[in-house]
Amino acid sequence: MENSTPVPASDRRMRRRSELVTFFILAFGIWPILAVAAVGGFGFMVWMYQIIAGPPGPPA
Repeated sequence: MENSTPVPASDRRMRRRSELVTFFILAFGIWPILAVAAVGGFGFMVWMYQIIAGPPGPPA
């Protein structure tokens, strides 16, 4: 059952603003940093593996 009490327009505006700020922080702040960290972490793992196991290619 839905609550039929009307929400004041100022509350709706504040909630929308809060959601937009949260979206922009996630979209342009946190996710790009996590993407760069993931790609960099994978590259680091490959680099470390190649230091231990040797470079890829046919056997000598």
